[in-house]
Amino acid sequence: MNFFESQERVRKNTTLLVVLFALAVVALIVMANVLVMLVFGFISSTQLRDGQALIRQMDWATFAAVGAGVCAVVLAGSLYKMIALSAGGKIVAESLGGQLLAQNSQDLNQRKLLNVVEEMAIASGTPVPPVYLLADEPGINAFAAGFSPRDAVIGVTQGAIERLNREQLQGVIAHEFSHIFNGDMRLNIRLMGVLNGILVLGIIGYFLLRAAPFSGRRRGNDKGGAGILALALGLMAIGFAGTFFGNLIKAAVSRQREYLADASAVQFTRNPNGTAGALKKIGGLAYGSSVRSPGAAAASHAFFAKGISGFTQWLSATHPPLEKRIRRIDPQWDGLFDVSESPAESAIERESGIENAAQHASARKRVGSVGTMAAGSVAAELMAVMAQVGQPQPQAVDYARALLAELPAPIQDAAREPYGARALVYGLLLDKGEAVRTRQLNQLQAYADPDVFALTRALMLPLDTLDVRFRLPIIDIAMPALKQLSAAQYRSFKGNLLALIAMDARVDLMEWSLQKILFRHLDSQFFKHAPTKARYADFEQLTTEVGLVLSVLAHAGAERAGDGDALGAFQASLRALGADGPSLSAIGQIGIADLDRALVKLDELQAPAKSRFLTACVAGIWHDRRATAAEIELLRAFASVLDCPIPPSVAA
Repeated sequence: MNFFESQERVRKNTTLLVVLFALAVVALIVMANVLVMLVFGFISSTQLRDGQALIRQMDWATFAAVGAGVCAVVLAGSLYKMIALSAGGKIVAESLGGQLLAQNSQDLNQRKLLNVVEEMAIASGTPVPPVYLLADEPGINAFAAGFSPRDAVIGVTQGAIERLNREQLQGVIAHEFSHIFNGDMRLNIRLMGVLNGILVLGIIGYFLLRAAPFSGRRRGNDKGGAGILALALGLMAIGFAGTFFGNLIKAAVSRQREYLADASAVQFTRNPNGTAGALKKIGGLAYGSSVRSPGAAAASHAFFAKGISGFTQWLSATHPPLEKRIRRIDPQWDGLFDVSESPAESAIERESGIENAAQHASARKRVGSVGTMAAGSVAAELMAVMAQVGQPQPQAVDYARALLAELPAPIQDAAREPYGARALVYGLLLDKGEAVRTRQLNQLQAYADPDVFALTRALMLPLDTLDVRFRLPIIDIAMPALKQLSAAQYRSFKGNLLALIAMDARVDLMEWSLQKILFRHLDSQFFKHAPTKARYADFEQLTTEVGLVLSVLAHAGAERAGDGDALGAFQASLRALGADGPSLSAIGQIGIADLDRALVKLDELQAPAKSRFLTACVAGIWHDRRATAAEIELLRAFASVLDCPIPPSVAA
């Protein structure tokens, strides 16, 4: 199952979720009606035993009123939770007691975790997500939360970073990244919002129970107090039933996703011992994967392994048994769990990011330079590239390690803290011409933070000599630090960024790519944004937008290659798209605002149509069997807008 098939599967699972939710609400309406009518004397226990008599004598007006009340309470509870979760993954992490880790942390275990997350993100072509540590949790567990890669976060327990070695931690993180790519995070958050409404009736019963004895004593009305007490106990029972229904719904949409995520993690890391080893460690420890946070029950379906236990878990477990998961990964497993408490000390030292020069040299050899592709069928080459969208291959990890090994340490260090991250972005946008650069530096001196301006000047020389293939990985690394800015700092940063781009009176596509990815991921952090809805199944209503974007890509390749064959690239895109109608637009007729509007519309394509569109983009780039760094950067920018991450290793 590829990335786009997984996205389509999540869309269908969302429909299943709605159906199951509706059935659960109907069941709650029936139980609530029976409770109200028994407590307030509308029906008797004799009538309740005689179903036909009950139906004949039912007060349907009261039934409708109670049903409407239950629906209102459930929908209000769901809506409230969804609004609370609308800020994305960080809300889930904070509700579980997660603490945001600084990217430049020097704690060895934290550094190990951050290095693994950074490596996985760069390998997959997504900005590095913020990492939260559940510091008071000794169990081994992790989760990914958010609506999309833009607001995704990774959470990991203290037990995981202390008791897993690097390859095991890498397997866990790769598992969580697969949830990000497969759209599972979005489904998880929707589950949390929807199921909160089902639980509200039980919460109301709890508060009524606390108030009932007091109410009866104060008013001297034992009968009234008894009625409220009976109602409270009944609502709590209904709340328990709601919890049971909720767990069944979670189980219905969660179990198979865990098997898929395990398989994807093994494919990603090329190491079955990582994910299987983490599962074996969980099975061997007394506290296993338990999460003690009060919010764990609501987020139980989002964890790497079972986070809670209880009476109903055997029937409605959101995760398959450890034994079954391990045997799917390691069929030769001897059935013994790993009972060791912690990894070897040498492993921690190695995993803190201290690698020897030989390893770096080996990684550098694996980094291909952008250039002519090997001979072979164009269709096979297109399939090879598209297979990496959202499902990076093992060589992508090698490529990411090589990039990090070659990236100068001062630049890496700067990218991991807010002042340096801003300075790096400013530095990447400085013009090569002395006159324009002087005006840009004057702008920063006047309006940027003084310390950021000083860092920008200090980083100018290493950035001027940096290969273009490092531009987007630097942005990916810097993203968590930039998300730590205050709203005022971000507004200032964004204003300076736009001023720097406009300083030379033109916006080239390299500048557009960089700022588009930045604003795509950062605006959602600081400003309210509505989730994009998949409205279009084909390109019939988007012919103009498709033609415009493919024209931009065709002209970009022809300009860099110097062969002027924009028409050939455009026609290759149309053949791959299998569509007629769009015509090549002259580059002078395309404005940046037009390109932005076109991509906003194309983001509303359904997953299969996005796959066809990106295939057409790749076909246009590779029609001459060459790819320039500008084309790769532009392709990744387009894909980022569509939430379809493309690994930088496609450049190799």
